[in-house]
Amino acid sequence: MEALGDPVDGILLRETEALPPAPGAVVVLEDQSGALTAGVAALRPGVPVRALVDSWTDQQVVAAAVTGVPQVTLLDDLGPELLGGAVLVVMRLPKGLAALDAAAEAVARWADPAVVLLAGGRVKHMSRGMNDVLARHFGAVRASLGAQKSRVLVAREPRPATTSRYPLAGFDADLGLQVRAHGGAFAGPAVDLGTRSLIGFAGSFPADARRVVDLGCGTGLLAVTAARTLPGATVLALDASRAAVLSAAATAEANGVADRVEVRRTHLAGGVPDGSVDLVLCNPPFHRGNSRDSAVAFELLADAARVLRPGGELWTVYNSHLPYLRTLRRLVGSTAVVGQNTGFTVTRSVRSA
Repeated sequence: MEALGDPVDGILLRETEALPPAPGAVVVLEDQSGALTAGVAALRPGVPVRALVDSWTDQQVVAAAVTGVPQVTLLDDLGPELLGGAVLVVMRLPKGLAALDAAAEAVARWADPAVVLLAGGRVKHMSRGMNDVLARHFGAVRASLGAQKSRVLVAREPRPATTSRYPLAGFDADLGLQVRAHGGAFAGPAVDLGTRSLIGFAGSFPADARRVVDLGCGTGLLAVTAARTLPGATVLALDASRAAVLSAAATAEANGVADRVEVRRTHLAGGVPDGSVDLVLCNPPFHRGNSRDSAVAFELLADAARVLRPGGELWTVYNSHLPYLRTLRRLVGSTAVVGQNTGFTVTRSVRSA
C-alpha cells in the first residue's frame, strides 16, 4: 500500500494489507480524514465497509471523502448493526482509555469470533494501559513493528461480555448529581473541576431565562443543573461527540429532568436560530485529541454570541491561564469575572444589542 501523508493511517493500511482477506464485513473506527476508510475499501474491493466516527465534524469530513464509494456505510451506534459479522476492525486509537475500553468491549461482544482488531496510534501517545485494556476483551494482544513513530496493537480471540459496562455511573454527593458517561465522554462519571466551579454560581443564573443552551455539553451536568435551577426553562444540550450526547441524555434521565433537556449532536450550536436563547452555559475545551488547541473554544464562544438574544447571558468557565476575557468582550459584550482562583475563572457576559 502506498504510504499516506498521515503515518497512523499508513501503518494501519499496511497491517490491513498484510492480513489475508476473510469473508465478512470490515469496520473502520475513528477515521479523521476519510483516507483510512477509503484506503480500507480499496484493499477489500466488494467487501462491505462500515464506519463510525465519534466527532460530528470528523464524520462530515469522512462522509465527503467516501462519497461515490458504494461499499462504505457510515453508522451512528457502536452496536450489532455496525459490528455484526465483522471479521476486521481498523481503528485509530482514541485519546482516553475509557473510549478504547468501550470500543474493544463492543467489538468483542458483537463482531465475528474470528475478528482481528487493528488499533493504531502515534507511539508518543500510546501507553501500556492500552495493551491492558485490550487484554480485558481479547485473548491475544501484540504490538506491530513501529514505522514513522507509529505502531499498531493487534488483538484477536475476543472474550465477549454478555452486557455492557456503559454508561458508567457516578454520584456527586456534594452537588447531589448523578453522572452517566459513555466511553469517550470528558471526565467520565465524575464532575470535572471547571464544571464544578461554574455550577457553584447556578444561583446567579438569570431567573427569567426560558431558553437555555449547554454548549459543548459533555456529560450534560450543566444542562441538568440549569433544568433543576430554572424550572420554567427548556434546556438544549449540544455536543459534537457521539459519546457526549449519549452521556448527556443518560445523565438527564438519571437526574429526572429528561423531559426538559433535549440533547443533540451537532457542530457548535448548529440548528439554533440567531438571537433565540436567553442563557448559554459553556465549559469550552482547550484540547483537540492529544493537542492543545483553543480554536474550537473560540468557535463555541462566537456561536454562543450568535444564538443569544440582546441582553442574553453567557456564563463560561475556563482555565485561568487562558486569555479568554478579551475574546469574550469582543465576541459577546460586557464581561465580568464572577469567580477566579489559580485553576479556573468563571465569567458572565451580556450580549450586546
